[in-house]
Amino acid sequence: MLAKARPLLGRPEGPYRAVNAAKRLETSLHPGVDTLDKMFEYAATRFPHRDCLGTREVISEEDERQDNGKVFKKVVLGEYRWLSYKEVLTAASQLGSGLASLGQRPKNTIAIFCETRAEWIIAAQACFLYNFPLVTLYSTLGGPAIAHGLNESQVSHIITSRELLETRLKAILIEVPRLQHIIVVDNTPTSWPGYPRGISVHNMAAVQKLGAKPENGLCVCVCQPLPSDIAVIMYTSGSTGIPKGVMISHSNIIAGITGMAERIPNLCEEDTYIGYLPLAHVLELSAELVCVAHGCRIGYSSPQTLADQSTKIKKGSKGDTSVLQPTLMAAVPEIMDRIYKNVMTKVEEMNCVQRTLFILAYNYKLEQLAKGYSTPLCDKLVFKKVRSLLGGQTRVLLSGGAPLSAATQRFMNVCFCCPVGQGYGLTETCGAGTISELWDYSTGRVGGPLVCCEIKLKDWVEGGYRSTDKPHPRGEILVGGPNVTMGYYRNEAKNQEDFFVDENGQRWFCTGDIGEFHQDGCLKIIDRKKDLVKLQAGEYVSLGKVEAMLKNCPLVDNICAYANSDETYVIGFVVPNQKQLLALADQYGIRGSCEQLCNTKAMEELVLKIITEAALAAQLERFEIPRKICLSPEPWTPETGLVTDAFKLKRKELKTRYQDDIERMYGGK
Repeated sequence: MLAKARPLLGRPEGPYRAVNAAKRLETSLHPGVDTLDKMFEYAATRFPHRDCLGTREVISEEDERQDNGKVFKKVVLGEYRWLSYKEVLTAASQLGSGLASLGQRPKNTIAIFCETRAEWIIAAQACFLYNFPLVTLYSTLGGPAIAHGLNESQVSHIITSRELLETRLKAILIEVPRLQHIIVVDNTPTSWPGYPRGISVHNMAAVQKLGAKPENGLCVCVCQPLPSDIAVIMYTSGSTGIPKGVMISHSNIIAGITGMAERIPNLCEEDTYIGYLPLAHVLELSAELVCVAHGCRIGYSSPQTLADQSTKIKKGSKGDTSVLQPTLMAAVPEIMDRIYKNVMTKVEEMNCVQRTLFILAYNYKLEQLAKGYSTPLCDKLVFKKVRSLLGGQTRVLLSGGAPLSAATQRFMNVCFCCPVGQGYGLTETCGAGTISELWDYSTGRVGGPLVCCEIKLKDWVEGGYRSTDKPHPRGEILVGGPNVTMGYYRNEAKNQEDFFVDENGQRWFCTGDIGEFHQDGCLKIIDRKKDLVKLQAGEYVSLGKVEAMLKNCPLVDNICAYANSDETYVIGFVVPNQKQLLALADQYGIRGSCEQLCNTKAMEELVLKIITEAALAAQLERFEIPRKICLSPEPWTPETGLVTDAFKLKRKELKTRYQDDIERMYGGK
């Protein structure tokens, strides 16, 4: 067995390092390129005329009325229009100069509250060039969370889109007294009446034009950032409460992307990446910066326009993956789970011969992959159509943000004919921690430590996890290295709790996640301290483990397991798959809409029976299996406030939403 990492001192608790970083942790991709402004200038010098950022033009928009009366906006999009590396650098430089002309000063924070698009990266590069620490906020945050982030970080300038300004930001402007300038990335409209006194609204193009004037260039002082300067204050999506701002230095990000890049073989300027995840999330920002550092092109998309079948794409027209044909893609497990379930539902609908052929090919390819062989004939005859869902050229899929189920990982390996690099990292570690080797087809593991960091395990006696456990050492995961961030903004108490510096000057972050190291130096995430609940009888239940097992059930689109220490059993809130739910109801002669079925006791009992069977098949203990459930007809999206942008459950908000159901399920009403 080839080792990916080894414990430095031979101790089971570690620290573990990648075998090619045993002597020294890597801190940068190129000598002397130690800040993000230098990194982009390096790329623009090396790849000046290559495509950098691409956006599809909107050809037409129309409203489409559904059978249920709802109206969906549908679009027809054209080809990608590209800006070269040189053009992006010029645009960023002009924007930075224009912002300085509007009173933005070096080392003073500026916020970005915007969807994932080319202008986001241009604005970020402008801030890196002029040493404006960039405060990032998720575009799905609610009013109070937005106001909290803007007030805590004391910004006077914010970059946003027309839609977010009108639907989210405008309503809370009165609560953010320091705000003076709003820069809108859209070109229209050009006048903005009706805003509070003292606030000026500008179009990004106008600010760039201002910055391009020769006289402004003379009076603007460019203060180049140091590696230790703050590049980003990234507000987390707040799965456990109020969003916290994580201070990330230039050197932190450079180290993090150095570690990530090492795990992607043959990364070069011929690669195309599709950007659609929130850029305010550390996974997407890091992935795009890795691409920029290697001269790749980045084409922008959104979850609503990603594929031909996506909700905003007009029937008969092409989604973004079909047009762009990316070679690299990042995804959160929620999106991959959805693709897996949709394809497998279509397989179930095939005739007997087609279904049998698909299953035979699927199982044959699984066997061949396990032996290290490829299956070109199967790929061409059976899986080509599935692979075309992502454009047909994808060579690397990166998964992060949450654990990926074994079933979904195997499906992506087989049907999309490309490896899935499963990663583990946190905002507090710049998204860097581990990524599995692309030739490693084992499931449920996240690979060995990246070359920029080391990992050790700390005993958690209360939860029953120790480094002396057999067959694998287990404990709380601690990440150390140059990618470990500066801490939380204005939250010294939490910094003392979660970060520390060891006797060698190494900075560490205590993740709160529980992991185990396998013999080959690969890490497996097995639990989370916050997800462990002790039942009345003394058994410990890992809610995350229960959810991960049950999400593989075709009937379950999403699930939140819940347990109370005063009670003897687990309960669950379930978002059923609507198609499967209607089919199940039809099978038992139960009539009604999806909403009506979710409120029918008979359906609750039927779904619970199927979930219980799935739990037993997954070898969950009896005390881990939900004894009662409630069904939710509405999917949990970031817009509902019940999940984060990475689709992690917000347990506190879910508990509040389903409080009456909790009382019913525990009270026997």
